Amino acid sequence: MSEKISITLKVWRQSATSAPGRIETYQVNDIDTDASFLEMLDVVNEGLSLEGKAPIAFDHDCREGICGMCGAVVNGIPHGPQDAITMCQLHMRSFANGDTVTLEPWRAKGFPVVKDLVVDRSSFDRIIASGGFISVKTGSAQDANSIPISKPNADKAMSAASCIGCGACVAACPNASAMLFVGAKVSQFALLPQGQVERKSRVDNMVAQMDAEGFGNCTNELECEAACPKEISVENIARMNKEHLVSKLF
Repeated sequence: MSEKISITLKVWRQSATSAPGRIETYQVNDIDTDASFLEMLDVVNEGLSLEGKAPIAFDHDCREGICGMCGAVVNGIPHGPQDAITMCQLHMRSFANGDTVTLEPWRAKGFPVVKDLVVDRSSFDRIIASGGFISVKTGSAQDANSIPISKPNADKAMSAASCIGCGACVAACPNASAMLFVGAKVSQFALLPQGQVERKSRVDNMVAQMDAEGFGNCTNELECEAACPKEISVENIARMNKEHLVSKLF
């Protein structure tokens, strides 16, 4: 049976990329514990609108943990205190009555703040565009499905492909590294026969674009894997490093 709780909400407010930001405090009363975290923000925004104040800007779309649009740092943890979920899947039952909840945007040079909790993640799009595709003709579905792929490689490729590009790995990393994201996107093609034609150029181009976007390097903190809502393994970073090294040697 659901309960009602009240929390103190501290939210990062920033009107534009170049504007200074600040933490603002709101008292949120009588929120149903079955409500999702984003539904709680909807309630807060409705109250702000009725008061003639600017609502809190935050990204969201499917609200089903699929699209990767939502994302903010909740009490210092990307997506909040629960494992393997996005922020839209976080519910108010994860908090206790009287808790103080601090909400901040992703913090990284490659993710400039647009407004409040909304950050510009187009850097991920540019990394994908630099090489995260295949141009080989695979034929129709029947022809494509006739290409033999080992079960272990198929499983690893599917696991890597489950990355939704939310950016939690970057937000969790003390170096603001995007290597888990890039490693996953490199791996999902490197493990499959369809991805072999551009294998070397793909990893070189994507790593170069990642560096150009200002993301940091990996120092094996493993915070990225811990924060990932899809539990992407850091073995994809090792695979990307191997792919990058091999591309230079052969």
